[in-house]
Amino acid sequence: MGYSSDIESIEFELGAKTLERWLIKPEKTMSIVLGIPRERAQDERRVAISPPGVQILVEHGIKVMIEKSAGNFCNFTDFDYAEAGAIIAETPETLFEQSNVIVKVSPPQPEELSLFMPGQMLISALHLGTVSPQLLKTLLEKNITALGFEFIETRDGELPIVRTLSEIAGSLAIQTAAKYLETGYGGSGILLGGIAGVPPAHVTIIGAGTVGLFAAQDALGLGAQVTVIDKEINRLRRFEAFFNRHLVTAIANDHYISELAKTSDVMIGALSPKKKIIKPLVSEQVVKSMKPGSVIIDVSIDQGACFATSRHTSHTNPIYVKHGVTHYCVPNIPSAVAKTASFALTNTLLPFILKLTDHETISDILWKSHSLRKGTYIFRGYVTKKILSELTDFPYREIDMLLAAC
Repeated sequence: MGYSSDIESIEFELGAKTLERWLIKPEKTMSIVLGIPRERAQDERRVAISPPGVQILVEHGIKVMIEKSAGNFCNFTDFDYAEAGAIIAETPETLFEQSNVIVKVSPPQPEELSLFMPGQMLISALHLGTVSPQLLKTLLEKNITALGFEFIETRDGELPIVRTLSEIAGSLAIQTAAKYLETGYGGSGILLGGIAGVPPAHVTIIGAGTVGLFAAQDALGLGAQVTVIDKEINRLRRFEAFFNRHLVTAIANDHYISELAKTSDVMIGALSPKKKIIKPLVSEQVVKSMKPGSVIIDVSIDQGACFATSRHTSHTNPIYVKHGVTHYCVPNIPSAVAKTASFALTNTLLPFILKLTDHETISDILWKSHSLRKGTYIFRGYVTKKILSELTDFPYREIDMLLAAC
C-alpha cells in the first residue's frame, strides 16, 4: 500500500506540473513600484491617481511613489499622499529610477523621454492626433511596455477610460459654449437656454457617442434646442429613445451638415471613432456659412479634428476667431476640472492597475488580462497597433503572436 500511494503521489505531482501555466495561481507575483510623475504637458492640471486611490494600491501591496507637488492643481497636497502611504520623490529622476510602472495622464513629454528606464511599463494617454514618432522610438529602444488610455478595452467592446473622460468633456463642452456665446467674449450674445418669449440657442452635436450623450443631456437641461447628427442610424435611434424624442436627429451627410451650420449657434465636434484618426467632417466653406458670433467646440481635436478650420489651442489661450466663428479646440478639456477628472480617472484606472499584482511577469499579466492586452501599443520592441505603424512606419506585430512566442 505504501509503494502504491507513493506512485500515486508522484503521478499527481507530475500531472500538476503539466497544467497550463495560466491556470495555476503563481506563488510569486510581480513586485510593483508605481511611479506617478508631475504632469509637464502644457496646461495639464490633472494627476493620474488621487490620494484615496494611492491608499487602496498600498493596501494591495503596491509601493507607490509620487513626484513632489504632482497633485497641487487638484488641491491634493504632498501630505495627503504621504498620509495615504505614498513615498514623495523630490525629483523626477528619482521617481523614474526607482519605479517599474509609470502612470501618468498626458503622453510623456520630450524632456521626460531620457528618464525612462529599460523594461518599464507605461500607462498613459497617447493622443493619436498628435502622436510623437520620437516618443515611440524611445519606448521601442528602451523595451518599454506601453499601454494607452485610448486602447484599454473590456470584453464587451467598451473603452472605460475614454468613456469616463468623454463624460466630463461632453458636459464641459456645453458650459464652455454657453460662456463664449456671451457678448463679453465676442459671442452673439445669446443665452443658451433662452427665456420666456425669447427662443433658446440652437446646438448641433456631431457624434452620438458618450461626448454627444452628455453634451445633449446638459444642453437640454439648460433649455437649448438640440440636434444630434451621426453616420450610424442605430446610434440616433438610441438617442431618440433615451431622450424621449426631445431632440432632433439627422444622418451626418453633407446636406444636413451644411443646412444645420447656417442655423446653429453652437456646433460641437464629438466624433468617437474606434482607434482611428479623425478626418474633418465639416469643411471650411461650411464654417464660413455659420452666423457671426457662433461657437465651435471641437472635442475631437485630440484624435484629429472634426472641423477643417480647427487647430490646437490650450487652456491658457483657448479660443481664436476664424470666419467670424469662435473656435475652442483644447485637447485636454477635462483638465479644466482637474480635481473631478482626477477622481474619475482614478476610479477607472484602479481595477486595471490592481491586475498587475496577479502574476509574476508582464507577459503573464497581458496574457491573462484581455483589457490590458488590448490596451498595449508597444511590447518587446514592436508597435502592436496597426494604426500607429501606419502613422510612423515602425515595425508592427500582433501582440498575441508576441505573447505566444514568450
